[in-house]
Amino acid sequence: MLLIRLAHDSITSALQGDEIPLDPPTPHLAEPRGAFTSLYLHGELRGCVGYVLPACSVYRAVAETARAAAFDDNRFPPVTEAEAPHLQIELSILSPFAPIQPEQVEIGRHGLLISWRGRRGLLLPQVPVEHEWDRLTFLEQTCRKAGLPLDAWQKGAAIEGFTAEVFGEKSAAHH
Repeated sequence: MLLIRLAHDSITSALQGDEIPLDPPTPHLAEPRGAFTSLYLHGELRGCVGYVLPACSVYRAVAETARAAAFDDNRFPPVTEAEAPHLQIELSILSPFAPIQPEQVEIGRHGLLISWRGRRGLLLPQVPVEHEWDRLTFLEQTCRKAGLPLDAWQKGAAIEGFTAEVFGEKSAAHH
């Protein structure tokens, strides 16, 4: 897949001090989309950074979030040259956001963005599946991610849903 290759090339070129070409090769890849890049090493998370809002082309978003996941995720030390060839990459390309009612949220299909009083939290569609959460827990945990009370979704917080195209080199068995 072109975007997976791009993510690898982006990390490798950063290690070598090179720039990456950021001109999307197709009109589809020029569409503005939010995107998250997750890096895994030996089945363990090694970095994850994303752009929630569609601020640039999906092509550029993948290139930039791959580099950021490798070098700027403060939960992990920067990826080394020795690790780079062994990284497995998973990409989540986000659909546009739309308001959603709590009862419309489908586990495994929707991701959530909950905003209230200047705070916001986002969880990707695969998160509640990995943790075996029900809809209520998913709503509460998205509030928690935003630093809000768990019941903020019932008290006026804006709830937006989105879907994500998730693909990559990591099999679901590692989750």
